[in-house]
Amino acid sequence: MLYVDQPRWPARGRLWSHLISDASLAELHVFAETLGVPRRAFDRDHYDIPAERYRMAVHLGARVVPSRDLVRLLRTADLRRPKHLHRPAP
Repeated sequence: MLYVDQPRWPARGRLWSHLISDASLAELHVFAETLGVPRRAFDRDHYDIPAERYRMAVHLGARVVPSRDLVRLLRTADLRRPKHLHRPAP
């Protein structure tokens, strides 16, 4: 299942949502590609998607959840990748 929070995170003059999967990162990447979200928007375990893509994400099946639930869902699925544990590829 894919999940998205409301677009309320300001950055670079826009509002952003977070898009996650509780199944796999592969599912997440395919969904983001379908939305037209570039891979550079991927941040360890989620995509940052602009507010303009939010409605399409929901239309394509992403379930809207409160922001606080995203980390819980990622942890439950063992897909959480905290920044302090992330190691960039060599």
